[in-house]
Amino acid sequence: MVNFEVVTHVMAPPERVFDISLDVDVHSASMAGSAEEAVDGVTAGGMRLGDTVTWRARHFGLHWRMTSTISAYDRPGHFVDEQVSGPFERWYHAHRFHGDDHGGTVMSDIVEFAAPLGPLGRAAELLVLRHYMPRLIRTRNRYVKRVAEST
Repeated sequence: MVNFEVVTHVMAPPERVFDISLDVDVHSASMAGSAEEAVDGVTAGGMRLGDTVTWRARHFGLHWRMTSTISAYDRPGHFVDEQVSGPFERWYHAHRFHGDDHGGTVMSDIVEFAAPLGPLGRAAELLVLRHYMPRLIRTRNRYVKRVAEST
């Protein structure tokens, strides 16, 4: 199992950052490098508690599908997305939003994941995924920040 946290400061109020972070179109645009797109469930716009989305993406030259659900939702403080089916043995992603003293938001992404395939998956976690996954979250967060601060 791999655990990590990415913290991003955004100069926009928590409500705006929260809503942008749950927007399927924003997520797809942020992950253009891996051709990530929503293909089932909520395929455009914002998501809410209990919503599901199936993503199709290309990572490591392979096509992947992952269905996740919004399992916790408390606007504008936090939400959680968890894998229902897909490439991971476990995927848990908590998103937290706290206002700061300057009208901005501290956005924290807390991720726990486990690769499948027992010892082979553990090796993939150690050699590749523990670096790759935080980089993906930072890429997404840079895009969320740019969108949130643009208007």
